[in-house]
Amino acid sequence: MSTLRVTAEVLTVHEHPNADALELAQVGLYRAVVAKGAYRTGEAAVYIPEQSVLPSGLIEELGLTGRLAGGEANRVKAVRLRGELSQGIVCRPKALADVDLARAAAEGTDFAERLGITKWVPPIPPTMNGEVESAPDLLPWVDIENIQRYPDIFTPGEPVVLTEKLHGSACLLTYVGGEDRVYVSSKGFGAKSLALKEDPRNLYWRAIRGHGVAEAAARLCERLGARRVGIFGEVYGAGVQDLTYGADGRRETLGYAAFDVSAEIDGALRWLDPVELLDGELPLVPRLFSGPYDIERVLEFASGRETVSGQGLHLREGVVVRPAAERYSAVTGGRAIAKAVSPAYLTRKGGTEFE
Repeated sequence: MSTLRVTAEVLTVHEHPNADALELAQVGLYRAVVAKGAYRTGEAAVYIPEQSVLPSGLIEELGLTGRLAGGEANRVKAVRLRGELSQGIVCRPKALADVDLARAAAEGTDFAERLGITKWVPPIPPTMNGEVESAPDLLPWVDIENIQRYPDIFTPGEPVVLTEKLHGSACLLTYVGGEDRVYVSSKGFGAKSLALKEDPRNLYWRAIRGHGVAEAAARLCERLGARRVGIFGEVYGAGVQDLTYGADGRRETLGYAAFDVSAEIDGALRWLDPVELLDGELPLVPRLFSGPYDIERVLEFASGRETVSGQGLHLREGVVVRPAAERYSAVTGGRAIAKAVSPAYLTRKGGTEFE
């Protein structure tokens, strides 16, 4: 999940092909449906991204009462309006009437707190919850930004790798070599340096034990001469999320696929290629493409059918984009890594969004 930032953005406005009274305001590669004539290309406005939770006063001001997602109708979600995908909200809130939005856009000012906007936190089902303990040695996962919001994370032609993004639940495992200690956590708990105590009923521990992830981590730790090794994977199947890939998370056939590896070696944390280190050791997320970065190609791969089951059972959630050689990104302020999500996934009916 990406970080929440509510910022002013300079817009590019396009015609709406199916509605005379609407237009499309573009932010990055996102487009949000707006009233015709409300904004002009080159002007600045506030962009509220998907998964934002809005306060009631702002919802009423924007005329969105009863029109947003969630049980309280207060969450921003992608929708199709007159056939066009609308992602996020473009607006000029009254609370920012005295703000120079063009200057704020140039400075990257975040207005989330001032507007009372928070980030939606997915619910945690009982099978993914459990008793936790402090785990300062746990290696956490990182937030991944959407390439459509920040298309300049990669440069055209840069060698990249695209892997399929699975709709399951992220499972974090850290193996501490000298202590022969295993920590298992979810993305949410991991961000707080908390680990789940072992419980045979817990989804993550079932996946770790069922697929031998801890043993693979111990072998890898020894091979690398590392103090700690982190293996990050997706647990999936029926009972986990609505997209199952032919697996059943309620039984021994629950799915697991590793998507990233980190290791602390000589005091430095490194992100490593799971294919080079774990191929044949653990199930891995499918690698869909290796080659020069092209945003149109990325968006094309983000859509289509899933390849995990080998049967194309349902739509694909999207893809994760990484450089062929791990590097820092000034855009993200950390790893150069991003995601692209399928429009069909965003607008599907009856979808689940658990942690």
